[in-house]
Amino acid sequence: MNRKVIVRPKYKKKKQEAMPPVLERYEAKYTIPLYMVDEISRFIEPYCSLDAYSEKSPDLYYTINSLYFDTPDYRFLQLRLQKANDRFNMRVRTYGESPVLPWFLEIKHKRGDIMRKYRAKMHSENLERTLNTPELLHHHAKNEKEEKNRMLFYRLIHTYNAEPKMLIQYKRKAYISDIDEYGRVTFDIRMRSMKQTEYDPLPYENFLHHCDVENLFDPTASVILELKSYTSFVPLWMIDCVKEFQLQRRGFSKYMTGLRQVASHSVTFNPNVRAMLYEDIHEEELV
Repeated sequence: MNRKVIVRPKYKKKKQEAMPPVLERYEAKYTIPLYMVDEISRFIEPYCSLDAYSEKSPDLYYTINSLYFDTPDYRFLQLRLQKANDRFNMRVRTYGESPVLPWFLEIKHKRGDIMRKYRAKMHSENLERTLNTPELLHHHAKNEKEEKNRMLFYRLIHTYNAEPKMLIQYKRKAYISDIDEYGRVTFDIRMRSMKQTEYDPLPYENFLHHCDVENLFDPTASVILELKSYTSFVPLWMIDCVKEFQLQRRGFSKYMTGLRQVASHSVTFNPNVRAMLYEDIHEEELV
């Protein structure tokens, strides 16, 4: 598609801050063809700069691994499928093909269109022992908010009897706004998943399987685009981007997509969960 080229002045790059322990933001997800990544990147680059991880990557994409937790009866998944207005998920995030410490405990609490993210560093490779011993959770970085987040993660695990279920890996290209207090644009590609019921957030190449993201929507939509901003203000350039490229918002879930991939390749996968995953699949994903 030929688009009129509009030359916009590039704003001065601002210093990038680390992600805060608690972040409340608005998130919108879209699926797009791969060729649109460069077009959208050019559109937003006058307002944004690559984040620190993308800047360091030769191809601008870096690797993210997320170990997702759920209850024995997949209660978190059920709430997602029911489109519950108030729900959360839990994961342990690592970075790179061969991740090193620190790892990150994350809780994403969604209420309506607003997402609150809780995040805390982990400096121990013995994840299971640490998450089952509250005294050990106090031996990490001395940040009061992060300590509260670690204890929240601990309480939720033991309240819901949550356990590891699935590891998701993907490549991300990310931008940070140079003109807004907070604005973030991410492109996720090459999503893969593996069943993981151990407290091990590391990826294992021989067990990772590609997820057919495009088969959920259309044959060309292989990229997950996310626009993120503070709840109080969505930047005008984000709104213009949605209009310019006629983006269609979708309620995409990496955890659910990974489970579908595993269910399609495993004869021993829980049949009740398999049925839930494929019921009204396209209706579920459209927002």
